[in-house]
Amino acid sequence: MTEKKDEMLEDQDQLSDPLTEALNGDFGELEALRAERDEYKDRFMRALADAENARKRADRDRREAENYGGSKLARDMLPVYDALQRALETVSEELRAQAGPLIDGVELTQRELLNVFSRHGIVSVKPAVGDKFDPQQHEAMFEAPVPGTSAGDIIQVMSEGFLLHDRLLRPAKVGVSSMPKA
Repeated sequence: MTEKKDEMLEDQDQLSDPLTEALNGDFGELEALRAERDEYKDRFMRALADAENARKRADRDRREAENYGGSKLARDMLPVYDALQRALETVSEELRAQAGPLIDGVELTQRELLNVFSRHGIVSVKPAVGDKFDPQQHEAMFEAPVPGTSAGDIIQVMSEGFLLHDRLLRPAKVGVSSMPKA
């Protein structure tokens, strides 16, 4: 019976040798698997971040195309507005009496153009005489010393400017005072 016991102990020793070796011996294979796992995890996280960035970029590009995609057409329509404005500015009372319905038609056309602009986020930049010159929204066409004004005051408005949402389509064209400080 003791022989059987010794044989069983020997069998157990043989069975536990690989386990003991793995636990006490070389962890190289286990470390290699861990390193590979960490590398794959890092790659996955980077790919996930890249995909999220691409999604955000595409969303931003889509919004910009939606808001500003028609800016060329809008810019091309501004001279039409200017022509209608100039035509209405030259109308005298005598001409209004003679061609009233025609003038009304031009006014309605201009009003409808402004409604279309408004629906598409185009707003007018209308500086007034006496306002301060803002290079972000105005374009100085000339400078002149005008008494009673200070340098940088708007002294004349030649044409109004336009914004498309928050971007400048066309600056307002103005004359600016160059009056030196006393």
